[in-house]
Amino acid sequence: MTGYSRQDVLRILRIHPRQLRGWERSGLIAPRETYSFQDLVQLRKLRDLRATRLSAASIRASISAMRSVSGMANPLLEASTVRRGSRLIFRHSGVIMEPIARQFVFDFDGEHSHDPANVSGSILTPTQREAQTTRLFLEAVRCEETGKTGDAVRIYHEILALDPSHAPASINLGTIFYHQREFTEAEHLYRQATLADPEYALAYFDLGNVLDELKKLPEAIEAYTTAIRLVPTYADAHYNLALAYERTGQRRKALRHWTAYLKLDPIGPWATHARNQLRKILDREKLAVVHSNTRATLHRAKRQPPSLRLVR
Repeated sequence: MTGYSRQDVLRILRIHPRQLRGWERSGLIAPRETYSFQDLVQLRKLRDLRATRLSAASIRASISAMRSVSGMANPLLEASTVRRGSRLIFRHSGVIMEPIARQFVFDFDGEHSHDPANVSGSILTPTQREAQTTRLFLEAVRCEETGKTGDAVRIYHEILALDPSHAPASINLGTIFYHQREFTEAEHLYRQATLADPEYALAYFDLGNVLDELKKLPEAIEAYTTAIRLVPTYADAHYNLALAYERTGQRRKALRHWTAYLKLDPIGPWATHARNQLRKILDREKLAVVHSNTRATLHRAKRQPPSLRLVR
C-alpha cells in the first residue's frame, strides 16, 4: 500500500473524524485526502501525545520551536518525543532538547546505558529502541491491513519484548484477541496498556468494552468513566457508558451520557439510536415521576382523616 485514505487512517489509528479535523485546524497536520506512510507515523505520534492530555497548542508551539532551533523539517518524524510538564521535549542524536526554552541536555541514558533490548545481536540505546519499535509497530499495522494477522501478532509480541510499556502495541494486540473472542487475553493486554500509560483514554475505553463482554459491568462502567475523565469529549465512551448504565438499570445516569454523546456527535451513524434511547428514558422517567407523585398524593389523602378527626 503506497497511500492511505482518510477512512484508512481513522480505522488504523482508531481516532474519531473530529479529532483529525481538529488537528488539521490546529495546524498539526496538513489537510489531505490521501496519506503517506510517513503521515501515518506522524499521526500516530499526535494521537499518543494528545492521549496524554498535552494540548494541541502546546504541541504546535514545541514543534515550531524545534524546527527553528534544529532546522528539522518535521521534528515528530526526525526525533523522539517526551512530555515534560505542559511542554514537549525532543531526543535526537544523543541530545535532549527543550526547544521553547532553548535548553540542551546531554542524554547520558541514551548514550551510555546498557539496555537489555537486543536486535540482531546489537544492544540498543533507548533512542534506537524507540526507532525500532516504531518501525515494527507500523509493520504490524501493515500486516493487519493485508490480513496477515498471525504475523501481526508475532510482531506485536516482539515490540512488547523490546518495550513492555508500549501501550499502542498492547492495545492493538488486545484488539486482535478481542475480535477472536479471546476476551481474557484481551483484558490482560488492555490492563497492561492502562498501567503503561495511565492517561491513555483509548486503553480504558477498550478495557471497558472487553469487561462488558465478560459481563463485568461495574468494572466496565469504571473504565468508561475513567476514559471520559481523561478526555471529556470522548463521544464513543459516552455512548458505551450510557448503554452500560441502561443495562444496570441506572437510567438517569444513562440519560446524562446519551445527552453528552448527542452534543458531541449529533449527526453520526449512532446518533439516531442515541436519540431514540434518550426519548425512551425521558418518557419512562416522566411516567415514573407522575406515578410517584400520584402515590404521594394518595398517601397524604389517607393521612388526612385522622388529622381532621383530631382537629374536630
